[in-house]
Amino acid sequence: MNTVAVVGVTGAVGTELLRVLEARDFPVGRLVPLASERSAGKTVTFKGAEVTVQATSPSAFQGVDLAFFSAGATRSRAFVPHARAAGALVVDNSSAFRMDPSIPLVVPEVNPEALNGHPGVVANPNCVAAIAVMGLAPLARLARIERVVMSTYQSASGAGQRAMEDLIVQTKAHLAGQEVVPRVLKHPYAFNLFSHDADIEANGYNGEENKVVAELRKIMGRPSLPISVTCVRVPVLRAHTISLNVEFDREVSVDEARQALTEAAGVILQDDRAANHFPMPWDASGQDDVLVGRLRRDPSRATALDVLACGDQLLKGAALNAVQIAESLLGV
Repeated sequence: MNTVAVVGVTGAVGTELLRVLEARDFPVGRLVPLASERSAGKTVTFKGAEVTVQATSPSAFQGVDLAFFSAGATRSRAFVPHARAAGALVVDNSSAFRMDPSIPLVVPEVNPEALNGHPGVVANPNCVAAIAVMGLAPLARLARIERVVMSTYQSASGAGQRAMEDLIVQTKAHLAGQEVVPRVLKHPYAFNLFSHDADIEANGYNGEENKVVAELRKIMGRPSLPISVTCVRVPVLRAHTISLNVEFDREVSVDEARQALTEAAGVILQDDRAANHFPMPWDASGQDDVLVGRLRRDPSRATALDVLACGDQLLKGAALNAVQIAESLLGV
């Protein structure tokens, strides 16, 4: 049994990490819940027991075998070295180490071989990249992908627990005829959508879009894969939806794609044309698997298919994938 630390345990992803660890019967002998100073002294429930949250500090990792980090890049850069010095394996959910060439960026169903020779730290991808690659990887086994054009419909959970709570508050205010006042994100969120609010960078794309491109290339082992992405926040509590236009080096039939996705681990094909039932957050929320469907040939490009993917941002996009990485590392 392992001593397991969870940094950022009181946040949205930290809460899901505890639930996933318990649901998957991960071998936790002792839990070390860590958070900021303001959360120290609170308790979290794990396997029916109340465990007191500690402040994250260099000494908090003594005796820890495995540490999950989900408290942002700044905290990861500050404390991952201390966790490693104490001998802990680290699975980091922030952007701190994702593009470090020495650190693997892993989705276990897609690139488990990247774990070979890991330096004791493994990066968990951006939620959009993790969900998108679950739809792309099975298709990449059919033919070489030449280009991907993506549009994302990202839920409030991607901005954390406070954003989810603010969406509920704004929705209630709007329905009551009251003024909607954004408190977490830059724009009104209820009954609205807007371009992802990450800063616009020199190439005209925002930081979220640039992260998705870089991380997909790394996970798929295609450093020059042409990808264009537009990221949009939509008023959904959890589960991101992604539209994918995928161009191949040969014609790939819809039937071939359906078969590949049906056989793919961690994917559920949801492609019922008769009922007009395709992947959507209502079905994907709380679901471990990524829903993929709305398969159709692009009439403007003989070698391209259009696909829709939807996955729970807090699960496959964060906590579940992190636990799956840990399972692979420890042979669970």
